[in-house]
Amino acid sequence: MAKTYSIAIDGPAGAGKSTIAKALAKELGYHYVDTGAIYRTVAYFLDLLGISPKDVDGVERYIDELTIEIEYDETGKQHMIMNGMDVSDDIRTQDISQKASLVSAHKVVRDMLLDMQRDVAKKHNVIMDGRDIGTVVLPKATVKVFLTATAEERAKRRTAELLAKGQKSDYAQTLKDIQQRDYQDMNRPIAPLKQAKDAVLLDTSELDIEGVIAAMKQIIGEKIAL
Repeated sequence: MAKTYSIAIDGPAGAGKSTIAKALAKELGYHYVDTGAIYRTVAYFLDLLGISPKDVDGVERYIDELTIEIEYDETGKQHMIMNGMDVSDDIRTQDISQKASLVSAHKVVRDMLLDMQRDVAKKHNVIMDGRDIGTVVLPKATVKVFLTATAEERAKRRTAELLAKGQKSDYAQTLKDIQQRDYQDMNRPIAPLKQAKDAVLLDTSELDIEGVIAAMKQIIGEKIAL
């Protein structure tokens, strides 16, 4: 099997990981793997069943009834297929985001999805973003970056993003949600959010998208010929 390259991008909610990863994947011709969408799909599935993400017994009882597939359309966009149904748009709510954070703390869920994520990286050149890609999912990733920004800047970006999509969004509540998400992600007992020892820290608080992409390409270029 030909050698594949993997770029792991970790960081807190709203740091711009998905936006940057998508743009880079398109430019480099890599597969983009949005692991957050995978966990959102699990959270959405449980939500439809009325199971709380904190209900350990409920999660363990019904998780085997869930099948998840990742498909890419002609534009390279990732689609999440839950039990045969495309739920890519349905999972993009703040409520599901919060529940995904709680769901991801369950070992049974992480174990179920770990092989799926690693299998994609074995077969393709990938850019994968999440909370524990460089620390747990792909500990031997070719390039590791910890992408972050202040909570205030992240809340500002998320509010603008949701409003642009025609969804209601309040900055104060979004900031509160992001701070709560940060706390959950950093303090969960299994695979908490943290910077891998060999990851490059990139703070995007003062950078626009073009600036972040330029910085990322410089970091990647030190390990992979672009």
